Amino acid sequence: MTRTLDVQEVVNTHPLSRFQKTVIALCFLVVAIDGFDTAAIGFIAPSLKGEWGVTPAELAPLFAAGLFGLMAGAFVFGPLADRIGRRPVLIATTVFFGLMTFASAFAPSVEWLIALRFLTGIGLGGAMPAAITLTAELCPEKRRASLVTLMFCGFTIGSASAGLAASGIVSVFGWPGLLMLGGVLPVLLTPVLIALLPESPRYLVASNAEPARIAAVLGQMVPAADLSGAGFAAPARPTGSPVSRLFKDGLGLGTLLIWTTFFMSLLVFYLLSSWLPLLITTAGFSMEHASLMGATLAAGGTVGAILIGRLMDRFEPHRVLAGAYLVAGGFVILLGSAVATPWLLVVAIFGAGFGVAGAQVGINALAAGYYPTASRATGVSWANAVGRTGSVLGSMIGGVLLSLGWDLATVFAAAAPLAFLAALAMLAKGWVARAAERRAAPAAAIATPAE
Repeated sequence: MTRTLDVQEVVNTHPLSRFQKTVIALCFLVVAIDGFDTAAIGFIAPSLKGEWGVTPAELAPLFAAGLFGLMAGAFVFGPLADRIGRRPVLIATTVFFGLMTFASAFAPSVEWLIALRFLTGIGLGGAMPAAITLTAELCPEKRRASLVTLMFCGFTIGSASAGLAASGIVSVFGWPGLLMLGGVLPVLLTPVLIALLPESPRYLVASNAEPARIAAVLGQMVPAADLSGAGFAAPARPTGSPVSRLFKDGLGLGTLLIWTTFFMSLLVFYLLSSWLPLLITTAGFSMEHASLMGATLAAGGTVGAILIGRLMDRFEPHRVLAGAYLVAGGFVILLGSAVATPWLLVVAIFGAGFGVAGAQVGINALAAGYYPTASRATGVSWANAVGRTGSVLGSMIGGVLLSLGWDLATVFAAAAPLAFLAALAMLAKGWVARAAERRAAPAAAIATPAE
């Protein structure tokens, strides 16, 4: 007799296996290299300014090009991952952004570098949401937020590594050396991904794959589970495009609030990460010190992400994220007055990273848990894509305001209210979620027969 199993229930009722940990580690490495390549352009900006004589206003399109690519990649590859699978999208985008980063090291002019950064961004924008989605679908629900945020710490660690690497590599090999390293790493990782990375079993069920194929992947993930003669419960196949599903079945308002949070969060984060090294060097610090102090932003994000993820699994996640954004806004304001005091500047940078970057990791975990399997990759990637419009503005607005005579300290202080708006959006999203639970409770009680 065929037994019908729910894949998520099987995962929920067994401890995390070595295979699941391996897949999470691989996704961690992809996201770490993604963070390295994304942050590298900020750390080579002072060298480009000195070598090519570019102004801050001319650097702004360079920052924006990669972010436009990230936005385009997220818009395209999220729906594609919901159609053809998480694994092929993750592998293809990883090798692509590696090749484009390596090619960027040989750019002969700012114009060429802008074009190559756009292409790099397309790959980066597709890889990150695929890694988040795959990780979320392998995790037990009660540990999803902490495990996804732990995996996504790869991004902040990769960003910090770019700063640490820049402090030594740029001074010896020049700015191309940092981009060469960022290009070689994902290309070397690709064969490992091809050999070890599985497809998400939840995606396989949703796409009506053969039970034997589902059982093979699930058996690797949960070797203690008895899957002999099992069939798998597949949800009703949804109608419409993956994007339209983000606004069906009561998801619409939550989607808009998630998008608002992503937009505000990434605007603040990329304003900081793009212009922080320049703020530090103009305050009289060396390029090496600027790189090390800039890496503190990502280090704060790593610590914040780990703590926020654990708190999200234990407490109401929307309130946890709202609190993180409030902390972020306070430290962003402090940045403006801390430039003259090195230790206070380091504290402010770390605190801003803790709040902004840490909460950004948490909001990715929240989005991954909010959407059903059929639209999860699209939900995560489109939230990131909408957020990238904020990151484009964040990277460009610094150059615009500087050209108008603003100093960087004032620019950063003006960004703090946006972190507070992200906190409000999270509080509103929590209210929407609780209202939906209250509406669903009577229906669930009616559907459940009395004992």
